[in-house]
Amino acid sequence: MERLVVIGNGMAGARTVEEILERGGRDRFSITMFGEEPYGNYNRILLSNVLSGAEDEAGIFLNSLPWYAENGITLRAGVRIDRIDRFARTVHADDGSVTPYDKLIIATGSRPFVPPIDGMRNPKRGYHQGVFTFRTIEDTRGMIRYARDHERVVVIGGGLLGLEAARGLQQYGVAVTLVHAAGHLMNSQLDAQGGAILRKSVERLGIAVELDARTNAVLGKEKVEGVRFADGRTIPCDMVVVAAGIRPNTEVAELSGLPVERAILVDDHLRVLDEPDIYAVGECVQHRGQTYGLVAPLWDQAKVLADHITGRNPTASYHGSRTATKLKVAGVDVAAMGITAPEREDDEFVVFAEPRRGVYKSVIIRDERLVGATLLGDVSKVGFLMQAFDRGLPLPEERVRLLFDLGGPATEVSAAELDDAAQVCNCNGVSKGALVSTVHGGVKTLNGVMDATRAGKGCGSCRSLVAQIVEWAAGGEVEQDPSAAWYVPGIPLDKPALMTAIREHGLKSVSAVFDTLAGGKEDAKSKMGLVSLLRMMWGDEYEDERGARFINDRVHANIQRDGTFSVVPQMKGGVTTPAQLRRIADVADKYRVPMVKLTGGQRIDLLGIRKEDLPAVWADLDMPSGYAYGKSMRTVKTCVGSDFCRFGLGDSTALGIAIESKFQGLESPAKMKLAVTGCPRNCAEAYVKDLGVVAIEGGRWEIYVGGAAGAHIRKGDLLATVDSPAAVITLTGRFLQYYRENANWLERTYSFVPRVGIERLRALIVDDTEDLGEGLDSRMEAAVGAYRDPWKEGQEPVVPGQFRTALPLRSLPLVPVRAGNGAVTGPVPAVGSAVAGPSNGGAQ
Repeated sequence: MERLVVIGNGMAGARTVEEILERGGRDRFSITMFGEEPYGNYNRILLSNVLSGAEDEAGIFLNSLPWYAENGITLRAGVRIDRIDRFARTVHADDGSVTPYDKLIIATGSRPFVPPIDGMRNPKRGYHQGVFTFRTIEDTRGMIRYARDHERVVVIGGGLLGLEAARGLQQYGVAVTLVHAAGHLMNSQLDAQGGAILRKSVERLGIAVELDARTNAVLGKEKVEGVRFADGRTIPCDMVVVAAGIRPNTEVAELSGLPVERAILVDDHLRVLDEPDIYAVGECVQHRGQTYGLVAPLWDQAKVLADHITGRNPTASYHGSRTATKLKVAGVDVAAMGITAPEREDDEFVVFAEPRRGVYKSVIIRDERLVGATLLGDVSKVGFLMQAFDRGLPLPEERVRLLFDLGGPATEVSAAELDDAAQVCNCNGVSKGALVSTVHGGVKTLNGVMDATRAGKGCGSCRSLVAQIVEWAAGGEVEQDPSAAWYVPGIPLDKPALMTAIREHGLKSVSAVFDTLAGGKEDAKSKMGLVSLLRMMWGDEYEDERGARFINDRVHANIQRDGTFSVVPQMKGGVTTPAQLRRIADVADKYRVPMVKLTGGQRIDLLGIRKEDLPAVWADLDMPSGYAYGKSMRTVKTCVGSDFCRFGLGDSTALGIAIESKFQGLESPAKMKLAVTGCPRNCAEAYVKDLGVVAIEGGRWEIYVGGAAGAHIRKGDLLATVDSPAAVITLTGRFLQYYRENANWLERTYSFVPRVGIERLRALIVDDTEDLGEGLDSRMEAAVGAYRDPWKEGQEPVVPGQFRTALPLRSLPLVPVRAGNGAVTGPVPAVGSAVAGPSNGGAQ
């Protein structure tokens, strides 16, 4: 059996080994792999998701440590190869070990490019305290730890990695300035016009951008205090992240006398030139003068190398890759393929730009072939463009049809028309053929196919196409994923089973639920739903964990696009007083509130509040929270009712105030909007609320449930007609409690009511056919009794960083000022942190 040694356990090295195993390599080779990091193989593309909190570390691993043993592979994790002895056919490791080989694969990948910047390194400690690169799990962990305790970060590099680092760091409440030496962002993928539009989209996220800015020094002796540009300007900061690109990691090849130019030189078999038994694959490779930093070419190389080295196809050759990619960059859809600008006089260049919407599209055509395309903000045509780029499809005479569907059938390529070899998932190198064979092999659920192939597990931009292909391959008979019934994605239980397990085990915190029901594996996407459920179930006994909350719930305000916050004080039933109005006006003046807005829910919204001002704003207002940010009972809208209106049949104002007073801030699976109107003229729009009450003749009241008047329009169903306000409040409490206990996470009442059925709800809640009423009443009373105004809590921060300033830096003098404590500071206004979780919608 031949001895195969692989230097590198990254995405290229591990993928090559997987391809070798698929071709029977376990019977031919004894495989030893060396990796500098002490882990199994993971997807570096998803490190930005780990940084932002969208993904747990465990979710990005491609091959766990047991996988190596199960496949007969000896993994030397955490061991670096220092030298290759080509004559003795051995590799020498930093732990002193010497390992012989018959065949050797070098897959050392890339290293971060760190520009020559003064003050970046400390002679004794390596990188200066507060300076980070962004390449490994350890880098990501360090950035997260450091960002939590610091306020201002400069990210050097305006390419894909820099943009992702900048967006991810906003999660931790730091102000982010993105510094790029070139004249526009993502200059390797976009032209100047596309880069300018991307810049506006990035700045709308609250990230400051400095272009044509070459950093030549990091300031500060013991820790970072700022950066200086070549033109003499300075930016105060306490953290620097270098994301200025990558360079092939060729160190061991160079030291061992292998041929290296920009990277390791290989032939069409991925064999190192003049070395019959040494191969190289991935980002460390230079093939026909080209190097590649995208994953799709790496997968192409891995297949060719595996075919050749196993003898499956000894003549298999790699002829280079046409680079095309579709991904999300800082939440913005981007697709790029081929060249970014015309290179010949006869190149056709078609451009569409709509900067206000952040949309930019361009195509470049040469000799009736698509040779380049860029899509930003709207990538609806990417499927057809990629096929035209890869396969040379005929192009429409009206070139604008490459960018838009101008009536008639869409020119998108259907799942049936795609070649089996067409790359569907660029992040993990999954073709249409791989998806189809997985479905034909017996996997008939979408999530099952994604788990088996890893398609859609990267940036996620291909998931809709993956779903189309799975549907087509299964002949329309896609099975329901079992996880579709789970209340939250990280716990394999539906809501009734989850609540039963929580009660049986007495689980009163999110971490306790994960420890007991998920084997200790946390899932970031499940936390918000679990917090809501546990609060509903346990009331005062719920054990709060700050890390389980998203930003809106941590600071009790609704974050806005620019990172500032919206504050909406409670006005029960839309009723206010001159004293309240004066306080609101005084607060707006004192804190220079940019906008004061009347909301659709009959309240006043103060927009543009800085994060660090929130506790003082609440104290000065001295009004309760209006819950414009939470998954909770938001507001009760009312008309003026019978006291003033000549058409009024009931005192809707008083009843609306009573309902809002009783159920204020009530936790629920989704936001709830209520209304009470004094007659069927419906001035308060009660028919289209989650719960609406309408006064009718004879002193009676109708109760409607399941209405909606937002993105979905639905008139509510009549639940009951009652004779008194007291009966309204009782049935309102029962309906809300039944909804809280039985609705799915984020399921609005307009979906819940039709799903359960109004007849069923009427029988359970009004007729009490199953004797649920008393229990619903008592549990609702316990929830009401546990109410605490969160703004009173917020006036004394739970943790020092709860209302920490996050400062934008672009528009003010970039001059550091030394404060008494040694930190660099300055009179720069704050804009808060970026969104850390799902949007909670408007303040209605």
